[in-house]
Amino acid sequence: MSKNYSIPSPIISFQPPIYTCQYNTKPFTLDGNLDKDFWADIPFTEPFIDIEGNSRPTPRFLTKAKLTWDDNNLYVGAILYGDEIWATVTQRDDVIFVDNDFEVFLDPDSDTQQYYEFEMNALNTIWDLMLTKAYRDGGKPLDSWDIKGIRSAVHIEHGTLNGKSEKDAFWSVEIVFPYRSLLECAPENKRPSEGDYWRLNFSRVQWNTDFKDGKFIKQTREDGKTPLPEDNWVWSPTGVINIHYPELWGFLFFTKDASKTFSIPDIEYRKWELRKLYYLQSHYRNEHDRYAANLSDLTTDLPSYPIHLETTSHTYELYCRNAENTGTIYLYSDGKTGFIPDEDK
Repeated sequence: MSKNYSIPSPIISFQPPIYTCQYNTKPFTLDGNLDKDFWADIPFTEPFIDIEGNSRPTPRFLTKAKLTWDDNNLYVGAILYGDEIWATVTQRDDVIFVDNDFEVFLDPDSDTQQYYEFEMNALNTIWDLMLTKAYRDGGKPLDSWDIKGIRSAVHIEHGTLNGKSEKDAFWSVEIVFPYRSLLECAPENKRPSEGDYWRLNFSRVQWNTDFKDGKFIKQTREDGKTPLPEDNWVWSPTGVINIHYPELWGFLFFTKDASKTFSIPDIEYRKWELRKLYYLQSHYRNEHDRYAANLSDLTTDLPSYPIHLETTSHTYELYCRNAENTGTIYLYSDGKTGFIPDEDK
């Protein structure tokens, strides 16, 4: 059986982190510095880990983020520790991750399609784009699309941009995402309200470098030309070296009550059961040049509730009922997943 699948299965189980996003009424000044009253009561995420999960080495630099919201914006702050603070890209919408960078991914309706990507470097050069769907499913990046009204800033502490910094140096960022530019892909095109959730991930790209002749140089393979692979540290691991697995991104719950706690809804666990079959269908097609017509051709490891598979000569659909038996959860062969209430049929 070939392991070179076009859509590899993650090496982790479905355990995305949850972040409780607190409402904020304090005045905000954008400068990249998180050491101010606006952020004082807002907790950080867990430290970022390797994109493949905890089975991989612990990142050599600490990264953590925090989020808050009001009626108009989602605010993101992050601290990226390390004495290698450098950047070269200066043109908006150029590929930012050729530098060390900080990235944000947002899927407001948790369907794994039509989601937003934002990247920035220590020069505060940004790249904002929309993905029609994940690359693995034939998605295209819409580079010309902009998050209208996006604002960001960088602050450097104990460090020098593009110069050698102190061991306790870091660069911190602030990003202001206006809802008016994100709602086309949100449920019912509405701003978030109490108890709503979006899917979210963060990524930090960090290259292996040497400091020579007053600048940072990427370390290379034996050929002396090809850079060593970059490190990719994230908040929510995807279990594969590919951030574009939105089904494994974390959960961002919006609330005005900081004492509330949230859990992953059952519908998302059922989506995951369908997603595991999606991986297996992709593998089956790689091996047989067609999709399986029966679940038994894929696995015997199925949940206690019924899952249905309908296959044609070129596509398939997986679906099951929700726990309340009020609608159908579906997953199409192009990766899209969602829920259809019975009253909408």
